[in-house]
Amino acid sequence: MTYEIALVLGILGVALILFVTEVLRMDLVALLVLVALAITGLVDTESALSGFSNPAVVTVWAMFILSDGLTRTGIADILGTLVLRIAGYREFLLIVVIMLTAGSLSFFMSNIGVAALMLPVVMDVARRTDVPASRLLMPMAYGALLGGLTTLVGTPPNLLVASALTAAGERSFNMFDFAPVGLGALLMGTLFIALAGRFLLPRETRVHGEKQRSQRNLRQLYGLQERTFTLTVPKNSILAGKSLAASRIGSALGLIVVALDRNGRIEALPSAKTLLQGGDKLLVQGRLDRFEELRRWGEVVIEREAPLLQSLVSERVQLVEATVARDSALIKSLVNHTDYRRRFGTNVLAIRRDELIRRVGINKVPLRAGDKLLMQGNQDALADLDRSPEFSEVETVDEDTLTDVYRMQESVFVIRIPRDSQLGGKSLAETRLGEAFDFRLLATFRENTLQLMPEPDELLLGGDLLLLQGRPEDFDELRGLQELEISSAVSAQFSSYESDRLAMLEVTLAPQSEMVGRSISDINFREKYGLELVALWRSGETIRSDLNQLRLEFGDALVLLGPRTKINVFSEDSDFITMTPAPKAPPDIKRAPLAALIMLAVVVTVLLDILPIAIAAILGAAAMVTTGCLSMENAYRAIDWRAVFLIAGMLPLGIAMADTGAAGFIAGEVMNLLGDLGPWPVIAGLYALTALATMIIPTAALVVLMSPIVLSASAEMGIMPQTAMMAVAMAASASFTSPISHPANVLVMGPGGYRFVDYIKLGVPLTLVIFVAVMFLLPLFWPISYVNP
Repeated sequence: MTYEIALVLGILGVALILFVTEVLRMDLVALLVLVALAITGLVDTESALSGFSNPAVVTVWAMFILSDGLTRTGIADILGTLVLRIAGYREFLLIVVIMLTAGSLSFFMSNIGVAALMLPVVMDVARRTDVPASRLLMPMAYGALLGGLTTLVGTPPNLLVASALTAAGERSFNMFDFAPVGLGALLMGTLFIALAGRFLLPRETRVHGEKQRSQRNLRQLYGLQERTFTLTVPKNSILAGKSLAASRIGSALGLIVVALDRNGRIEALPSAKTLLQGGDKLLVQGRLDRFEELRRWGEVVIEREAPLLQSLVSERVQLVEATVARDSALIKSLVNHTDYRRRFGTNVLAIRRDELIRRVGINKVPLRAGDKLLMQGNQDALADLDRSPEFSEVETVDEDTLTDVYRMQESVFVIRIPRDSQLGGKSLAETRLGEAFDFRLLATFRENTLQLMPEPDELLLGGDLLLLQGRPEDFDELRGLQELEISSAVSAQFSSYESDRLAMLEVTLAPQSEMVGRSISDINFREKYGLELVALWRSGETIRSDLNQLRLEFGDALVLLGPRTKINVFSEDSDFITMTPAPKAPPDIKRAPLAALIMLAVVVTVLLDILPIAIAAILGAAAMVTTGCLSMENAYRAIDWRAVFLIAGMLPLGIAMADTGAAGFIAGEVMNLLGDLGPWPVIAGLYALTALATMIIPTAALVVLMSPIVLSASAEMGIMPQTAMMAVAMAASASFTSPISHPANVLVMGPGGYRFVDYIKLGVPLTLVIFVAVMFLLPLFWPISYVNP
């Protein structure tokens, strides 16, 4: 092994580790690979950048635009009617028709585009036929993947192996060279799932029960019905005259105020600025137990001898200013007091940003680089802070700074828990007082014993004195919460209003959504869309509490509540795919024939060798925009830039593997293992290796890595490489064994209520079926041809 081979394999190994661990985004990893190859001199500048002008890459992004043009001209509506007309209401026929429809569309559309197009169609079919969506969505996604096997443009792996053959000076593949094997695989896969595989799928969408999604029953499906109750504000309540925000009914309790009834006049999702009045009735949704727990704090008494306890604490406590580092993981996150206590062993008392000091509400301020956090802790915890990579500087704070700059004396006070209080035996973390009202427990005084910085799970007892930092006046709101009258019965007027004016919408993230990775608190559905996020489904679990602390992930299913007018507008948002019926502007189906004609023209020009496929695809994409099938803005959004940069960044690694001999080295190891058995066992081994690797490596990157290995192995066996290259393309595209194997699999995970194990249960046997089908069909249609000596 030469130095260059070792260096290439080292870069490959690091890239694989980053792909598997997901420490960095896969497209960023690809760009770093490109830079590493150029800096080390393994490829020259032209080769390093060649991926961006590679015909396969250009064709991929142009096909995304063509696919979106077909979608926006109403193909989905036409398909939904067609599927029902052909399949009727039988599960077997529904699976067959849905898989073949998705597969047929994938002949010329991107797999993920077809899955996104078919998702609402299949959800609607499931509702109308009473067949659980979990029995139809995974077959639909797998049908889209199998359909991509059939044509040159059906999936990026096919384009990439064709490009690799051209670059190697070998005969490349034409548009329908994949069809004989691909169609056979599609039919075998469809029959297997329809006849046997469907019984490996969950019989119902988990947590959703047997009912299908609709605006009428989403409450029951997500367990929201039992979380709805009514709060009444007494006539002379402390909360009268305060805004909803100031009352803390929402922020403190995690409750969603669905509607407000004032003298028979109902307001849906009232604003945080709405002033409460005595006699108001609030329809709220959330956890009643949390509400009851927090109300108990209204019993406490604010003590006037606070300075004595404060002086005892000040003699024994240490305070520092910790500056948030430029590369800190804390940037853009919120201060969660319980989390900081457990992670750093400190209390965060204030945030200092330039001249601005924030002592209250600090758990609602996203941190920035350079922010100074005033932190309290013992000597060991503060020493650890100095070594933490999250902070660039840690400095001790003197008494003058505390008094003159932070003015801490204004926000520290003492409360007493009554002897007979129901808070006895509860911890501060259990009662959520710290998170709800941004109080920090600095110390407790019990039976003449002072305990500094008690742990979040420390139990409180009746008679305890608590030194808190926060706003003493917040206890007025606590007493106001104690006054609220609770009723689990929802009035007929509220129920009627909900059904007439309010609606629920279930959505999932679109493939190119810009919302992936963003925190729910940052998106702020209430302010941005006028809707309230009430529940989220992720990886087999329904989440209904503390939603603002989550970041959205691809595959999440979200339930939103709001006025029907807002629901209708939101259903048009391109960042989300709607899964429940919502009135929307009908697509311009008059252009559907035109869009289909443009796609047909692209295929014909390639078949007749009039234009290279990349140029034909660009011309077709431009025609889609020119004829109004979609706008230029929509065309840009249609492109999955992550896939484009992933492929363009990894292609130079394939070049480096070929040029340095790394591909030949790996091929030699494969030949040492299987070469004595003959060409077909070697091809089968390369297929199996590729199929296994799809579980951890993006398919496009995998084909880029495998192509030079297959070319070297074929040369060593003295055979033409087309058969082996087709086998590898088929194996890479048949990504069934996990949700992360392909974006289409992730897309249906939330809507179908699937768990990781569901993909293994169906994906592994389906992978074996397709392996057998491909290895049976390849000798018939692509027999091995030996190179002439």
